[in-house]
Amino acid sequence: MSGSEGSKVLEGQLALVTGASQGIGAATARALAAAGAHVIITGRNAKLLEEVEEQIHNAGGNATIAPLDLGEPDAIARLATAIANRWDALDIMILSAAYLPQLGPVTQIEPRFFNQAITTNVLATQALIAAFDPMLKRSRNARIVGLNSSLATAPRAYWGAYAASKAAFEALLECHAQEVARISEIRVAIVDPGATRTAMRARAYPGEDPQTVKAPEVVADRIVALVQEDFATCHRERVEAA
Repeated sequence: MSGSEGSKVLEGQLALVTGASQGIGAATARALAAAGAHVIITGRNAKLLEEVEEQIHNAGGNATIAPLDLGEPDAIARLATAIANRWDALDIMILSAAYLPQLGPVTQIEPRFFNQAITTNVLATQALIAAFDPMLKRSRNARIVGLNSSLATAPRAYWGAYAASKAAFEALLECHAQEVARISEIRVAIVDPGATRTAMRARAYPGEDPQTVKAPEVVADRIVALVQEDFATCHRERVEAA
């Protein structure tokens, strides 16, 4: 059971979750909805998004699916326009979508996979922040939460492409946090979920027993608590096992 279940502390708030078709994104969408928020869930796989939406509705929550590829030209702009035509303000934006390219030495990084990592992890992040900035500024206490990796600040061999993209992701969020701190109520948090039972981790660590790492719901519950907290400038934290 989610720690937010039964408590509608986010009633009346609008949340957008990217990468919401599975893993931490899906768990966060369910937890935000359980806490009363209307959640817009995005991802490339429409069928998986529909399953998450159904889970939310069956639990008494509210969600709207918006299938899209973050790398498609103008997709983010179209999404922002559609949402702005229906709602006035965006209260919560969870940047959960990420692409993990093939692991390998820097000398053998495949350009097309590196490009996709940069597009999804960096360019789409900037586009989302820019497109939704007006709606976030209309919220009384908007929260942007970016899910990042420890590799952004402590890179390791063979993770160069992913680490580079996540370092850029973190830099964008840090800069934006400083830029809006004194001119709006927007607050930015960077959350390192740590070892979590996701499909992405299974691809990176195929020999690992998934039951030895925490469930996505642990991270989701922490995010729901975090967006209710008052923090200054750019907040950082790592989610440990419950």
